[in-house]
Amino acid sequence: MRDGIALARRGLPAVALVTSEFRAQADFVATAAGMPDLPRVVLPHPIAGTGRDNHRRVAEQFAERILAALTGGASDPAGAR
Repeated sequence: MRDGIALARRGLPAVALVTSEFRAQADFVATAAGMPDLPRVVLPHPIAGTGRDNHRRVAEQFAERILAALTGGASDPAGAR
């Protein structure tokens, strides 16, 4: 979340990738930083430690949502602002 905020403050397109377990925490951090509308896409939890094949599946499943959020489209419906 903080990396996405830092990029957005520099005027760069940014989308935060957040796992479902940390969605509430990401919302809190974004609001506290004054950027509650920063686009984010909620991914299944866990991602870390699940292996390269799973990472590839998740990337393929969420790529379109991530690109849409980067280009001004809606973020993940579960994480929509």
